[in-house]
Amino acid sequence: LPAAGQGEAPLGLQRERDGAGAAGAVRRRKAAPQAGKNKATVKGRVVKSAIEEYHKKKPANHLTANLKYMLKGRFVANEAITEQVLAQNRGRKSKDQPPKKEAKKKPEGTVFTEEDFRKFEREYFGRP
Repeated sequence: LPAAGQGEAPLGLQRERDGAGAAGAVRRRKAAPQAGKNKATVKGRVVKSAIEEYHKKKPANHLTANLKYMLKGRFVANEAITEQVLAQNRGRKSKDQPPKKEAKKKPEGTVFTEEDFRKFEREYFGRP
């Protein structure tokens, strides 16, 4: 007698193991090793030329186009407005602040005149 629970399943639940059906054929096609196909490579990858890659990534020189664009417009903004915009875009840190402009000191004139110097020279050195 078969052991309990190890009898054959009813006919509706049995799977076909010989692979005669369509599902078995699909499984066999998938499992068949294909010669010449390297499975370690990325699917659909095309080998690219190193020279083409270099030319693609080579930085382009936009100097002439930029100069034409910059020289095209002749509008010059008011200096007060530009200072205001720069102040708004500046950070609050001390390293972001521009150096403070010191007021130019005017050379102070002397209190003494040439006559006072001559008089002092006569008194101090004893010259006439």
